[in-house]
Amino acid sequence: MNTTFEPESVRAFEHAGWQRAAAGYDATFARATAQFVEVLLDAAGVTEGSRVLDLCCGTGLVTAAAACRGAMPTGLDFSSAMLAEARRNHPHLHFDEGEAEELPYPDRSFDAVLANLGIHHVPRPDKAVGEALRVLRPGGRLTFTSWAAPADNVAWRLLFDAIRAHGDIEAAANAPPSGGNLGTSEAVLPLLQNAGFAVCRAASVHREWLVKEPRDIVVALARGTVRTAALIAAQPAGVRPVIEAAVAEAAASYRRGDGFAVPIVSILAYGVKPGA
Repeated sequence: MNTTFEPESVRAFEHAGWQRAAAGYDATFARATAQFVEVLLDAAGVTEGSRVLDLCCGTGLVTAAAACRGAMPTGLDFSSAMLAEARRNHPHLHFDEGEAEELPYPDRSFDAVLANLGIHHVPRPDKAVGEALRVLRPGGRLTFTSWAAPADNVAWRLLFDAIRAHGDIEAAANAPPSGGNLGTSEAVLPLLQNAGFAVCRAASVHREWLVKEPRDIVVALARGTVRTAALIAAQPAGVRPVIEAAVAEAAASYRRGDGFAVPIVSILAYGVKPGA
């Protein structure tokens, strides 16, 4: 297993993965991540006239939702492929290519900085959080979500259990270690506190990911993620249909009408910049 943390290796791994995932993201995994957009905006206090930075903006889901509230959003991402999708989908909005760890904006530029399920993909989340603090006005708020631990997230648990039973859970062990293991409130709060945020809160948010068939979970994780996609791609030849069948069998209890409602959980956290 690769346990050596090298920020540039993490960045290269994540960047290549998101470049690859961009074209299929909105049609697959975005249907899961979109479930947390409105609660993120509510927690950030985004209203008409708010100057908002959407970090790790991807295809622009949060940026567009902020604009619908009358805010003045800017989306930023390091993936040119993701930004191409964002600009195609939302040509009236502004998107910048850049690094969350080194934001290209002056101090005190924004009323709110947001990141929906993106901070944990940054090689050094502490640097990204510190940069968010810098570009916020006093009293502004950094608000972000991160995925709860796989043990608490049914979609991942279904997949990982199937891989353990029928594949190789260590198949992607050579991938660089993550820069941010932010799957609990206890992991997230020190990140905000150590950066200098004055008021810090974190809590679990429970939603449902609606899919037509359980196989759609595997397809979305294979096409719309990076680390989980690497694990799926690394499975032995011929095993994936067996894994999909095992996921389908285990997901039977989540059937709802003509589809399936799979529970998903994120950690929603915010910190307020000191001052007035």
